[in-house]
Amino acid sequence: MNVIHVSAECYPIAKVGGLGDVVGSLPKYQQKVGASARVVMPLYDNKFTAAHKFKSVYEAELVLGEDTYPYKILKLKKEVLDKEVFFVDIPELLFKDFVYSEDDTARFTAFQIATMDWLLTLEGKPSIIHCHDHHTGLIPFMAQECFKYKSLNHIPVVLTIHNAQYQGWFSHDKVHYLPAFDINHIGLLDWDGVINPLAAGIKCAWSVTTVSPSYMQELQQAANGLETLLSHEKQKCTGILNGIDSAVWDPETDEFIIKNYSAKNIQTGKTANKKWLCKEFGFKTTKPLFAFIGRLVYEKGADLLPEALDLALANKDCSILILGSGNKEVEGKLEALKKKHKSNYNTFIGYDEKLSHLIYAGADFLLMPSRVEPCGLNQLYSLRYGTIPVVRSIGGLKDTVIDVQDGGFGFCHEDASVKEITHTISRAVKFFKDQSEFKRTRKHIMGIDHSWNVSAQQYIDLYNSLKSV
Repeated sequence: MNVIHVSAECYPIAKVGGLGDVVGSLPKYQQKVGASARVVMPLYDNKFTAAHKFKSVYEAELVLGEDTYPYKILKLKKEVLDKEVFFVDIPELLFKDFVYSEDDTARFTAFQIATMDWLLTLEGKPSIIHCHDHHTGLIPFMAQECFKYKSLNHIPVVLTIHNAQYQGWFSHDKVHYLPAFDINHIGLLDWDGVINPLAAGIKCAWSVTTVSPSYMQELQQAANGLETLLSHEKQKCTGILNGIDSAVWDPETDEFIIKNYSAKNIQTGKTANKKWLCKEFGFKTTKPLFAFIGRLVYEKGADLLPEALDLALANKDCSILILGSGNKEVEGKLEALKKKHKSNYNTFIGYDEKLSHLIYAGADFLLMPSRVEPCGLNQLYSLRYGTIPVVRSIGGLKDTVIDVQDGGFGFCHEDASVKEITHTISRAVKFFKDQSEFKRTRKHIMGIDHSWNVSAQQYIDLYNSLKSV
């Protein structure tokens, strides 16, 4: 089986969020179960591309409306990755020091056209084309409807929705960017009066997946305008829970953390990493340490954090650390709390990969009060490192975290509200005081397997079911 993943992100090359982690890991694990899985992504101007040399395997020109752009398909001269990656190099559009901007219509439409044009030239065609999010949502439509790609329309196309909030909308006056198709079928591109790549992908893909079963169910009630479409297409939709790369996220071998550990020596390992965090950020090691890692945006419930954390810190019985960036107003409010709670609270505004690993290793609890969480990887990383998740029960968090009161190992709340966040933190603080149960729980969660092994096989099973259609 020859699988081509098409994505805007792929770790460690370019990562903005969970999409990068998934596309960076899933192909590797699919190869372990017998598939040939490769990635096609844009060539960006970033640290990875600056540090490596590339060779061209194909060169041509693509047509985008009235404009023509030269492009190349590149590969690394020296394979340093654990999967084969092809880079679409369109210097004028894609080779930027960012992945996303405010208007990416031309950039990602050209990326998809270049990818499809190149696939036409391959002697060994892929047996599956797997698209990820709206940045590749036009590929299912083009494979089905554009005249020049008719020779590819027998290849099953899968679309995975990592986050339905972002859909890639653009106006009808740009529809000429696409290669020629029967204009009578323009309804496949349109949703609510605009061209909607994610909606087009849902309509035209052979199968649609989301990154957790609960998120798939939730999208039929809340999908930023696509609820009725997803309800209508539910027969071809399925939720497959994301996994994590257990080779990258492994406290026994993690080079970023102060002391490596396993479930056997979790006490000494966690203690050493917590001591480093507490010294670095001015906390007392005797108090439970809560952490938030992620984007400071509405979807993550970040706007609730300033008030909720202010209340949670009032009793001075815990410490809280924030690592993230996003909404400037939220950033400002979180920064302002440092004056009021000097010895119990601190922030790192921005993102630091090494620090994130240290926090997973050293924190006692991880906060995820999300309004929307398609799957969530942070709670899976925290479990792997013996850090107990404190989450809103939504999407993938609902599928992966069970409350201690229900015989589980985490702390859950139903609503995204200040009141519920503070109450759940207080429950966790109380739990921390029972050190025997606390230590038993965090040792237990390190043994939960959330690697990609099971999920990778589920995708292979899905591909096989499509090939037999």
